[in-house]
Amino acid sequence: MIVKEVTLRHLKMKMKFPFTTSFGTFQDKEFLLLEAKDENGISGWGESVAFHSPWYNEETLKTNWHMLEDFVIPSILNKEIHHPDEVVDILSYIRKNNMAKSTMEGAVWDIFAKQQGIPLAYALGGEKKQIEVGISIGIQETVQELLQIIDRYVNEGYKRMKVKIKPGWDVEVMREVRRHFPNVPLMADANSAYRLNDIERLKALDEFDLMMIEQPLASDDIVDHATLQKEILTPVCLDESIHSYEDARKAIELGSCKIINIKIGRVGGLTESKRIHDLCQKHDIPVWCGGMLESGIGRAHNIALTTLSNFVMPGDTAGSSRYWDQDIIEPEVVVEDGLITVPDKPGIGFEPNQERIQQFTVYKKSYS
Repeated sequence: MIVKEVTLRHLKMKMKFPFTTSFGTFQDKEFLLLEAKDENGISGWGESVAFHSPWYNEETLKTNWHMLEDFVIPSILNKEIHHPDEVVDILSYIRKNNMAKSTMEGAVWDIFAKQQGIPLAYALGGEKKQIEVGISIGIQETVQELLQIIDRYVNEGYKRMKVKIKPGWDVEVMREVRRHFPNVPLMADANSAYRLNDIERLKALDEFDLMMIEQPLASDDIVDHATLQKEILTPVCLDESIHSYEDARKAIELGSCKIINIKIGRVGGLTESKRIHDLCQKHDIPVWCGGMLESGIGRAHNIALTTLSNFVMPGDTAGSSRYWDQDIIEPEVVVEDGLITVPDKPGIGFEPNQERIQQFTVYKKSYS
């Protein structure tokens, strides 16, 4: 494969509902979409999951554009690539900037699978025909609103509920949720809102039989999470702390978590995601695929990754209609009884809707 042309687009799509975490609230989702074409005109698609502000990690939409335009794209253009795994080595001279790297690598994987005439899921080594999905629910104005939202998604068949928490919106909220939904698989996502001196409050969550508490402590921490995990019964799941295979290895050795959330953009792409998956499987650490409010392109990559065998917990890859009035793929991602059927078409398995992509495009630029 030789990538001969790349088009980079800045899109802005309005979400159906505002999304609130411990970091803040937003409703307009801006992101980058990358289309790469090989020497035969086969297109591959990748999506940057960086947000407009550096609240999740240090990367932003603008820094991703800079890294892609000035470093990543020039490193890949017109270079012969035999397998997508080679992209990691080609871009290894760039420190961090995982979301920018992943955007390009995802497009290369899509081209590769299309060249082979197989779904991306199969190219990655996945075997599942369907994947289980859960739902991620932001912080609401009132507990009653939260309960109504959970009730709606339980009735739609989602396999587990993830509730965002922060100091002041945690123990009493989860107590009410568990009282109303005693048997629903439930987890809490803290987005690094706590510190070790909050350990007694975090211990109080043990009574609710949670599947896990996700990233309770600092986003760059592994050591304090090990201390916390020894003190609480609820499994700790690491998210923002895991940027690579090496981070996962160290966290497992320290006992910092019992579960790991793999986000493709956070760890630098599908190749590194597979490596982390295999490591966790070897050590009996279950994994699941986290969401970053992706459009259909990023959602398609998440679906493909989740077909790997150690993704044994429902991920955050909800249906397109959960977030968008109109997605940018055809068909849109559909959830039926908490399951997504894995597409069997070559590549990501969904067709980008060029008209809608153009409708939401703020700016684009091509490179060759």
